[in-house]
Amino acid sequence: MPRFFINYVPEETAVITGEDARHISRSLRMQPGENLVLCDSIGTDYQCEIEEISDGEVTVRVLNFCRTVAEPSVKVTVYQGMPKADKMDSIVQKAVETGAVRIVPVMTARCVSKPDEKSAAKKTARWQKIAEEAAKQSGRGVIPQVDQMTGFKAAVQEAAQNGEILLFFEGGGQSIAELVNRETGNLAVFIGPEGGFEQAEVDYAVQNGGKIGTLGARILRTETAPIAALAAIMLASGNM
Repeated sequence: MPRFFINYVPEETAVITGEDARHISRSLRMQPGENLVLCDSIGTDYQCEIEEISDGEVTVRVLNFCRTVAEPSVKVTVYQGMPKADKMDSIVQKAVETGAVRIVPVMTARCVSKPDEKSAAKKTARWQKIAEEAAKQSGRGVIPQVDQMTGFKAAVQEAAQNGEILLFFEGGGQSIAELVNRETGNLAVFIGPEGGFEQAEVDYAVQNGGKIGTLGARILRTETAPIAALAAIMLASGNM
């Protein structure tokens, strides 16, 4: 069933405008009497029936509502070492699909891609759009936030204040099964860029309470690692 996010859903009727309204009428060619889902972006789904479609507006009647079942109990923020080319596009999309609630691009010592402030702002806006589309497609109850790029130490300090830190390192570490369970709440996952993390960065994470994890004996690409980690975390926490 088509799914759209809206800031506020009234008790009886709602009006969809802008790009979503055009998508409903022109791309999906939906008609009055057909059903769709509105989500308030904070975890509630509203089952709705289209009442009227006019130029640039779609009016729907709210039939019922319920909590979104797709939101995991573990809240994972992915701190991703800035990759080359357009790899971040895919990382954002797949991270949202596999359950991340937030994605933060991080500039680490071995990052090759180093966009300037203006370029980074444009990239972040594009990634946020990708996150929204992925949230619609995968039935999420929230639109995960894509933050502005930050430095490694600032990212670790922020993560240390908000929950557990799990940094994945090709040099070895504990398995996800040892580090994550059904009681895990807020989790910050750190993934290195193409060259991985420097030892000093690993040490800094540990000094700030971080734990070092492994994704097995195979060396994964930077765009593969966060998705493998999220899938394993969701399984270990009972969300898959």
